[in-house]
Amino acid sequence: MARTVFCRKLKQELPGLELPPFPGKAGEDIFHNVSKQAWAEWMTHQTTLINEKHLSMMDLTARTYLAEQRTKYFAGEEFDKADGYVPPTE
Repeated sequence: MARTVFCRKLKQELPGLELPPFPGKAGEDIFHNVSKQAWAEWMTHQTTLINEKHLSMMDLTARTYLAEQRTKYFAGEEFDKADGYVPPTE
C-alpha cells in the first residue's frame, strides 16, 4: 500500500512521494507534508515559470527565486504566475 500524507497544499490525505524530491530540510518537509499530486502540480507550474520567464537553472538567482516560489506555493500564499501565459486548450 502506498504511503499517504496529509497534503498541506490540497488539504486532504493523499498518496505521498516515494522519496524526498531533493536533499536537506526542505526536501524532507515536502516528503512528509506534500502529496504526489501537489508535487506534480508544482513541477508543472515550475516548468511554466522557467519557460515563460526565461530562467536559467545555472543562475543562482533563478534557483533562489524558484525555491521562494515553491515555499509560497505549498504554504498557500500568493505565488507568481507566468505573465501572459495561456494554457493550451484540449
